[in-house]
This record gives sequence, structure tokens and C-alpha cells, in this order.
Amino acid sequence: MIAKVALTAGTLADGVVCRSDIPAGHKLATAQIAEGAVVRRYGQVIGYASRPIAAGEHVHTHNCAMGAVKLEHVFGKYARPTPFVPEAERASFQGIVRPNGRIATRNFIGILTTVNCSATVARAIADHFRGDRLASTPNVDGVAAFVHTTGCGMAGSGEGYDVLQRTLAGYARHSNFAGLLLIGLGCEVNQSQFLLENYGLAEGPLFQAMTIQGAGGTKRAIEDGIRRIEAMLPVANDVRRERVSAEHLVLALQCGGSDGYSGITANPALGAAVDLLVRHGGTAILSETPEIYGAEHLLTGRAESPAVAEKLLERIGWWERYTARNGGEMDNNPSPGNKAGGITTILEKSLGAAAKGGSTNLTAVYEYAEPIKERGFVFMDSPGYDPCSATGQIASGANILCFTTGRGSVFGAKPVPSIKLATNTDLYRRMQDDMDINCGEIADGTSSVTEMGARIFEELLAIASGQKSKSEELGFGESEFTPWVIGAVM
Repeated sequence: MIAKVALTAGTLADGVVCRSDIPAGHKLATAQIAEGAVVRRYGQVIGYASRPIAAGEHVHTHNCAMGAVKLEHVFGKYARPTPFVPEAERASFQGIVRPNGRIATRNFIGILTTVNCSATVARAIADHFRGDRLASTPNVDGVAAFVHTTGCGMAGSGEGYDVLQRTLAGYARHSNFAGLLLIGLGCEVNQSQFLLENYGLAEGPLFQAMTIQGAGGTKRAIEDGIRRIEAMLPVANDVRRERVSAEHLVLALQCGGSDGYSGITANPALGAAVDLLVRHGGTAILSETPEIYGAEHLLTGRAESPAVAEKLLERIGWWERYTARNGGEMDNNPSPGNKAGGITTILEKSLGAAAKGGSTNLTAVYEYAEPIKERGFVFMDSPGYDPCSATGQIASGANILCFTTGRGSVFGAKPVPSIKLATNTDLYRRMQDDMDINCGEIADGTSSVTEMGARIFEELLAIASGQKSKSEELGFGESEFTPWVIGAVM
């Protein structure tokens, strides 16, 4: 069982006496478990007893460990027809319709860098538009710089180069940007002209590229960049929100700082919201491949076709090879914070994390930052590192994000709004400035998973319509831009 509150030694809980203090969110053995025997949670294997465990004993890393788990992949085992809401009855929100028909939830001007060498210039240009500089263009949500640590000292072809270019192209095309300025140094491997050619991006009044060397140095580049964005602002400001179907929402699913409550409160509640979104024609993206490891059989069982299931297993295999050649293991997770919150193994963490994806069919599997084309519940391959994973989801087309946390992760993800879901009431009370919704009400018994899912869905519609999330009010979202760096640094 899971301790809803901290239990002291000697407490009678679920018919057994606690043999030691049990922290809130941690596991308590309700029966004797022999050494080597399976330890289960959610009806699934989360590990094996590394020594005999007595009834009433605290179950955690000192007596439960990973082991070889044989997963049964029955493709389509859990797949069912989705009961879609008729189009005329679908939920709606106030979105921004772009000239190309794509729907935005925010209206930013972005500054992208091709290489780390242009980061300082990009930030200086964005800083110019802080404070009241945008007072005359109230429909513009901000001018934001997205800088990174790579773009040179890398091969000009191959996996790492492709991932970087795909990520930058995804941001360049994102519907939440009314205008965009791409800044390079001029001599880097990741040349802006290559990006434009490879992804069919055409320069124009609202999409421009420049280099520091071409502008005549840092000071002139900053001045030039400011002038270019000033020219974009009046056009970017000329927008209005209008009623559009919820089918245009593409929701990124994230969890970080997970705890023992994550898999029973916030994650399944978010999964219930995902089911609602999918039924209304929308899309949800589950990612963080290392954090569904050991739960992938639940996803392949929901695949709409064997090809979709096989694509997911191919990505799992890639990660097993990737970690092996870098001297790591797939069970390096959970983190110290996860363990302090009650999560013992990656299997337990993955089973809880997968609950964010709800119960509808898995319609497609994508590589990192690959454009999302299928609607419904999809998977995008990514690391478990939250900023890197969210960056890929946004590049793939996510226009809103939900982030569950049990330990208190602080996070934002410009240019999309990020909604923070607390897994327990104690966290929500301590960090109310950061948390949008308290899913701890489920553990408190004052709300059900279904009720909380409906509340999250309504919050999605409100924030997609322009209501600010807590992370937006705090200014999060630029520093979290983290493209996945793969391959040799040379």
C-alpha cells in the first residue's frame, strides 16, 4: 500500500503494524515477501525483493531492486474504437488563426540562434524589448530569445546535425510565432542557409535571417536585429482571437520531480484529460522514452497497428544501445528526488509516467522534433530530461503543455503555455505561486480522477484562450529551450 500521510512505527495501517516510520508517498508491505519474489504496484512488476520483506515493513531501495522483466507485447490488446464527440458538439477555445490556417495559443516574436556563438546577441536583442517596450503592441506576448550550446564543433551531417536542424525548423514554423529572426555567427557548421534550404523556409517580412559577421560585429548586429523586430511588431500585433475547435490543441505531456503520488493522482488525472481532448479531436504527445521503459507493453497494446507498436519498440532498442555505448543503463533512473518521494525503480516510475497518456489508442510514434501529423494520442521519442523533451515536443508542434510534479519542479516552455499540476496537497500549499492545479485532492478524497481530468481539460481551454499560467506569470520559458545534443563534439 501507499502511505497517504507519514506513518510512525507501531501505527496500524490496512491491517498491518508499521515496523518503522513510513514517509508519505512511500510503500508499505501488507504481506510477507520472500527474497527474490516479485514486488508489484499498479498490478505490474516494479522490482524484486533483494532480501526477505516482512508485513508492515517499508518497501524501498534498501530491500527492492530492479531485475530482468519479461514483457508481453500483444499488439492491439487494449485498442478500442475512440468514442469521438460529434464535430458540432466539440469544445472550443479562443485561438489565433494564422494565414496558413494553423492555430496559435500565444503570439510571440522569436529569436533563434544557429550556434552558441550568436547567443549573446540574441539575448541582447530580446532584452531591448523588456519592460514597457511592447506597451504599444498589447497583442504581442513578448520577444523571446531561444539560445543553445551547439551548432558548431559537430559533424555537418548525421544524427546530431539532423536533430538540431529539425528542432530549429520546428520552432521556426511554430504557429505561436507571429515573426521570427534567425541569427548566426557566419562561419559555423550549422549555417542558416542550409537550414532554410533543407526545410523549405523562405525569408520574408516576418521571417528573417542574419549573421553577426555579415552585420559588421556584435554592436551593429544588435542594432540591426532591433530594427528588424521593430518592423515586425505592428504586423504581429494585428491579430485577434476567435472561437476554434479543441481539435486544434496539441498537448505536450511532461512529468518531473515525480513522487509516490504521481501515478495515482496527477498522472492518471492528466490521462483522463487526454482522453477528453482526444475525444474532442485533439492531440496529446507522450515522450521521455527512458521513463516509459518497463511500461512499453501497455503502449504497444494500445497501438492501432503492428507498425506503430514496432516503431516504439525500435526506439526502445535504440535507447538500450545508446545507454550501453555511453556506459550507462536504462535503470539509472529514478533520480534522488524521485527516490525521496517514494519511487524505487525505473519500472515503478515508468508505470506512473505512462498514466499521463490516458487510455485511447496509440496512433503514431515519432522521432525527436519530427512534425506531428496524426491526431489522437501519439508518442515522440526523447530523453527523460524535461527541458530537452519539451523542446522536442514544441518543435513537433505542441501548442500547450501540462507538467505534473510531486517534488516541485519549476518549469515553463515559451512559446507555449505550461500548466503545472501538483500531485499532493502539501506541495500545492508550499508552492502555490508555481502550481496551477492541486491534484492532491484525489488522495485527500475530495475529488476523483475523472473529476480532476475534467477540471484539467477546462483549464487547458482557458489557458489556450489567453489566460496566463503560473509559469508564464513568473517569466519561465526561454532558458528552458534545450535541443537534444547527440553525437561527438569535435
